[in-house]
Amino acid sequence: MKSRLLVLTAALALSTSTLALAQTAPVERREIGNQILENVPAADPAIRAGLARYQNARSASFQDWAADGGMLIVTRFGNTNQIHKVAAPGADRSQLTFHDEPVSGVHTLPANGASTGEVLFSKDTGGDEWFQLFVRDASGKEVQLTEAGTRNQSPAWSGDGKVLVWSRATKGSANYDVVMRDPSAPDGRRVIFKGEGQVSPIDVSPDGKTVLLGRYFSIGESKRWLLDVATGKTTELNPVKGKVSYDGGVFTPGGKSILMLSDEGSDFMRLVEFDLATGKKALVSGERPWDVEDFKLSKDGRVLAYVVNEDGYSKLVVQDFRTRRALPQPTLPGGVVSNLAFSEDGSKIGFSLATPTAASDAWSFDIAGGQVTRWTASELGGLDASALVSPELVRFPSFDKRSIPAFVYKPKLAAGQKAPVIIDIHGGPEGQSRPVFNPFHQHTTAELGAAVIVTNVRGSSGYGKTFLNLDNAEKREDSVKDIGALLDWIKTQPDLDASRVVVYGQSYGGYMSLAVMTHYSDRLAGGVERYGISNFVSFLQNTEAYRRDLRRAEYGDERDPKMLKAFETISPLNNVSKITKPMLVMQGWNDPRVPKSESDQVVAKLREKGVETWYVQFKDEGHGFAKKINNDRRREVETQFLQKVLGTGQAQ
Repeated sequence: MKSRLLVLTAALALSTSTLALAQTAPVERREIGNQILENVPAADPAIRAGLARYQNARSASFQDWAADGGMLIVTRFGNTNQIHKVAAPGADRSQLTFHDEPVSGVHTLPANGASTGEVLFSKDTGGDEWFQLFVRDASGKEVQLTEAGTRNQSPAWSGDGKVLVWSRATKGSANYDVVMRDPSAPDGRRVIFKGEGQVSPIDVSPDGKTVLLGRYFSIGESKRWLLDVATGKTTELNPVKGKVSYDGGVFTPGGKSILMLSDEGSDFMRLVEFDLATGKKALVSGERPWDVEDFKLSKDGRVLAYVVNEDGYSKLVVQDFRTRRALPQPTLPGGVVSNLAFSEDGSKIGFSLATPTAASDAWSFDIAGGQVTRWTASELGGLDASALVSPELVRFPSFDKRSIPAFVYKPKLAAGQKAPVIIDIHGGPEGQSRPVFNPFHQHTTAELGAAVIVTNVRGSSGYGKTFLNLDNAEKREDSVKDIGALLDWIKTQPDLDASRVVVYGQSYGGYMSLAVMTHYSDRLAGGVERYGISNFVSFLQNTEAYRRDLRRAEYGDERDPKMLKAFETISPLNNVSKITKPMLVMQGWNDPRVPKSESDQVVAKLREKGVETWYVQFKDEGHGFAKKINNDRRREVETQFLQKVLGTGQAQ
């Protein structure tokens, strides 16, 4: 007995000594430009070389039709996405903007009923999301419409371009005002509505006298009002009892009705026409067991196009708006359609289309002729498109027998071989993983020989509001249990290695990665989290003021003692002692959503507990990494980490 006690004492002393050494070990820190790498080994040059083809793949996102009938797209030929013009299908891309920061939200502005080549776009600084709006004229001159230090979004305008409005927030405030461009004002703009909460202009009536306003409370609740531009008076549209979620909204020609997406009386978003004189509502899209997620009406009001999200895949529907009859329908590859816009004459609908094996490109559909035309053919960085992996859509049962969907990407395996697994969890939490081209998924399957499971746990959008609300407030960890059920499912698959699984996520997916590591660390090889929530209380206190109450509506209010107790129980920071496997954490310094402090505190706690923790920071990024130079580094470090913890290669 005495000898056994001596052995146990010696073992405990050795364990304590090892942990103390880990706790006090100095952090190895390297700075490379705006990149900071802590405890990250120098990479074998072969890693970056192997990533080059995947990282050099490009995409093109359709934005709007140009004044001359060409297309405006956003694509990257340097470090950031910029505006380009494509004159005709297959024509060269002509770059129009040349900024260090990426641009987004590109629209062609009308002037006196016709386009003069003015283009509206948005840009922030270093990913801080304090967006400024700019107008570029046909000569290339750019004018900033908005004032520095404000956040500007949701521009809308009348058909003749005389009325241009947008929403504006200021530092420290949760309220948005509605601002109108006014050349007669001293600074060229004036406030036409003092908003409360997240208020945005949605559309402007054809005569420019009325603005459709929306206020977002949560993904499950929003409201619409009509704002009289001259008087500032507002009238609520469709006042009803209970919570209704709306999305989008356009005045029909003549301004007598409004088209909107609404989940009133349904588990799904449907396209509804609201008659402004009578208040009557007419269902336009019909009853479907899926969400309608986007729509556009031609300028003359003749043709309607809308997109249905069917199990993650897009279906583009085209119909005669006046008769409600179906028109010739486009036949498209299986993927995701976005950014719909009609040409000026209404003869064509432009859109972006991305598939699992083809990066996003700009396409059009000719209404009368029924032809689908691909305008851009984005390069895949030298990858063989025929060798890329398409996912299998599967479902697995969770703890409460609910069916959870997931897309599974599998590598080519020799007979009897099992692939390690990466579980990729989307952000949001009200997001949805979709079957689009993803360089990470393709590189992981082809070069690391690992399977990637991209799951849509409860709380994901796209499956109806019942499914969407299953993780709210105190039910937050039910989504974590879905990953536990996925780990059980992996064990039943003959070609997946349940002993080598990594959990991976960004934003809310970063929280999920941390939470899964606290619950199932013994079943995982490691975790990767990018700008994730580590403590709900500190997150809600430090996220930017303009979004704080919106997040409380989803996660719960930390000022409520009951929710505070729940947050203290489930926050990963308070459960770090349960994490025993290595972690990689990444963060942008300018993140307004999940502040850098969320990553700093969990990294410090992990290291204090002796957990091997790699930490990568980017000084010029926010919530997500928008610059190619930083994404290249991110993928290099991820590859090193995955090679090490999965045993698919040795980080040097």
